[in-house]
Amino acid sequence: MKVKFSFILSLIFCSTVYTQDLDVRFTSEPSKNSLGINENLRIDFKMNQDGDNFNAPNFEDFRVVGGPNQSVSNTWVNGKRSFSKVYSFYLTPLKTGKLIIGQATIEINNQVYKTIPVEVDVTESVSISKNPNDPSYLVNENLHLVADISNISPYLNEGISITYKLFFSPQINVTNVGEIDSPKYNDFWSQNIKIPRLQIERGTYKGQSYNYVIWKKVVLYPQKAGKLNIQPLTLDVSVDVPTNKRDFFGNRIYSQVPKTVTAGKKDIMVSQLPNGAPESFSGAVGQFNIDLKTSKSELNASESVQATLKVSGNGNLKLFSIPELVVPNSIEKYDPQFKDNVKTNINGMYGNITNTYTLVPQFKGKYSISPAVFSYFDPKEKKYKNLNSSDITINVLEGPSSSFSGLVTNKNENSNNIVLSENQFKFLNTNSELSSIKKIDFIFSNLFYTLISTPFFLIFLTVLFSRNIKKSNDQSLKSRRANVLAKKHLSEAKLNLENKDVFYISLEKALINFFKLKFSIQSSELSKEKIKELLIENKIDKAMVELFLKLIESCEYARYTPSSTNAIKKDYDNSVQLISEIDKQIT
Repeated sequence: MKVKFSFILSLIFCSTVYTQDLDVRFTSEPSKNSLGINENLRIDFKMNQDGDNFNAPNFEDFRVVGGPNQSVSNTWVNGKRSFSKVYSFYLTPLKTGKLIIGQATIEINNQVYKTIPVEVDVTESVSISKNPNDPSYLVNENLHLVADISNISPYLNEGISITYKLFFSPQINVTNVGEIDSPKYNDFWSQNIKIPRLQIERGTYKGQSYNYVIWKKVVLYPQKAGKLNIQPLTLDVSVDVPTNKRDFFGNRIYSQVPKTVTAGKKDIMVSQLPNGAPESFSGAVGQFNIDLKTSKSELNASESVQATLKVSGNGNLKLFSIPELVVPNSIEKYDPQFKDNVKTNINGMYGNITNTYTLVPQFKGKYSISPAVFSYFDPKEKKYKNLNSSDITINVLEGPSSSFSGLVTNKNENSNNIVLSENQFKFLNTNSELSSIKKIDFIFSNLFYTLISTPFFLIFLTVLFSRNIKKSNDQSLKSRRANVLAKKHLSEAKLNLENKDVFYISLEKALINFFKLKFSIQSSELSKEKIKELLIENKIDKAMVELFLKLIESCEYARYTPSSTNAIKKDYDNSVQLISEIDKQIT
């Protein structure tokens, strides 16, 4: 009878477990099976039993604009438990046609369950509902992204600016903004203008009063003439929309709606620069000045003087070259040192660029450096302009005289006719036949001392090399021991993923012992400050340092605070990766 009773109980238990497994339901439910490409879709992954390790599909052909949002419901009705857990995503289709949402997976009672793929029919753009109580309609009517372009028909290399403004009505609240697609500005030289912080301002949009924030500022210099396209900026915005419902205290309840807004594609018509450009024109467009200065006007031959040629103003300063400085042949000129002091704001580039030449005159006399010629195109006056630097004379007071006396310029042909005296330079005789007056015996020679000292030097090198090998072997042994000990404690931690206390004790041992052996530090010296200091000294990545300290804190606090299975698994994975990365970087 006892055996029969035990058999019946076992049969009832097995049938109960089997029935429970059969009752597991994991489904995917879209909010709609047909939608326009300008609409959003919500997909819910529902399960009637709690599970772990949820993996969403890759949502090919869709863009995730919201989620995952998780909700859990656990109720008891007449003694019967009802459980529901939902993962929700908000999606925007990327193309029309019949699109497939793939399988999601979840692990329940150590078994993996999958949803059935869902087919969604995406059509062309549809008219948006104009029901004022529809949250989507309120968002569409009260949220706009605008690209404000300073000039849509600039000249080639003329600077323009684009300011992206996000307008939103006072009826709605913007809670979160993220950039999805950023324009690449092909065929433009571009510079982003840093915005310190987003600030809400008041303005008008199509005659209506709106709030707005400046999201992005960009300065562009077109590098090609003709029709150029600026791709749209796309933002993912979370909006709180008021509903007709109110809470217990009479406050209006808001509903959060995800929305993708775009500034639209813009066309820029770039005009070619007019014909008739001067020979000295090198592509400068804007308003400029040119200046030539020398560090001194009087010096002796073979002394150096610094000549600085500076171009300053507003325009494409980084996109053209400074004209070459031409000096007389009697002055030796070295390659210039380039320096730029150029800044960029919403109005474009401004500042100056300079070339500093080192000049060394060879003969006595006066030398005139002709003005540098600089040409640029002024887009405001729509014409080319020529600038000349000042004419500078250098007076060389002392030094050898050339055959031409007086003022020497780089334009005078006589400057090349320099005649030297016949015996001005005397050269050294390199083929000498000298012999030592007094010969040194071998015992006192350098070779003798070299041979005597060589064995001692070799012994010293041998001892030093042996010590380095021993030190390297000791370090390698410590490293291997640290890895073995870390793997041992990590294995213990992995076996106790379900036992939080034992898991975090093993995990802490793995991290601490690995650190102590890797860095040869005693337990008495161990502290968070010491750990951080040693990791930074060994040039460990900052993110890894923060992760190491965070894991240590997790091990300390996890014994006294609850932790989810996902958090424990995440700490384990982070520890394995962290130990591996530190070992690679230090080794």
